[in-house]
Amino acid sequence: MALTGPPAAVPGRENPPDRSPAAPPTGGTTDRVSAAARTRLSTGLAILTVVPLMRMAALRYAVPPGMPSRTGCDACGAPIGLTRPWPALGPTARCGRCRTRVGPPPGVVEVAVLAAVVLLLALAGSSGGALPALAWWLGWTIPAVLVDLAVHRLPDRLTLPAAAGTWLLLGVAALDAEPGHWLRAVIAGVGLALFFASTTLLLGRRGFGLGDAKLALSVGALLGWYGWPVLVLGLLLAFGLSALLSVGLLAARRAHWNTHLPFGPFLLLGTAGALLLSL
Repeated sequence: MALTGPPAAVPGRENPPDRSPAAPPTGGTTDRVSAAARTRLSTGLAILTVVPLMRMAALRYAVPPGMPSRTGCDACGAPIGLTRPWPALGPTARCGRCRTRVGPPPGVVEVAVLAAVVLLLALAGSSGGALPALAWWLGWTIPAVLVDLAVHRLPDRLTLPAAAGTWLLLGVAALDAEPGHWLRAVIAGVGLALFFASTTLLLGRRGFGLGDAKLALSVGALLGWYGWPVLVLGLLLAFGLSALLSVGLLAARRAHWNTHLPFGPFLLLGTAGALLLSL
């Protein structure tokens, strides 16, 4: 069989269209699709792994001060732990024996973890090496805030590991960043914690709690890492959201002037909001 090339062009006549088959697409699109699928899969697995741990922490430590940590269902006494996580540590948050609701409301932890993942993905390109510290902080602060909402206290077993891990991971990130980042984070963390603690000593119950001061160790360090304006913005958001909610509750006559609102949730929201607005 003779091998022939493409037909030669004839002067004065329009060349016929090229009907040769198109080249197959390169693997770039396939690689991008597979990378996106792997990202979604890893995110889903991370959520499935982290959610029971967070529910367990919130369930265990959401007890009044001086009371032992919770180890089972309050209604029937059925033990709840990581060896038997379902359904008590699942989205339904129900005791497997008596079907009583236990721990945070259904779906709350799942939504919080999903929002944390969105925050981490949004900051992935501009974290300056602080993304592991932020992920660590969120992993401990979310259950601490759920405890604060339930019993108005921030347990040391959640706030202190959050602060220690955040400071350590920021120190590791400072090895590849400017030294000013680490110094600013240290000053901001210590300064904010001392401010919250001083209100406790000077104002008593009208001031912030010591749990807020311990949480401020990590909040100040994280916001200070990104810069002084981000720290100021985070505090403005936290105090502003607290003031708005207080005014709303007073207007609806669901609170009084001496009602104490937990401040941990506002620190979490203010930190997340400031980091997003700093992009």
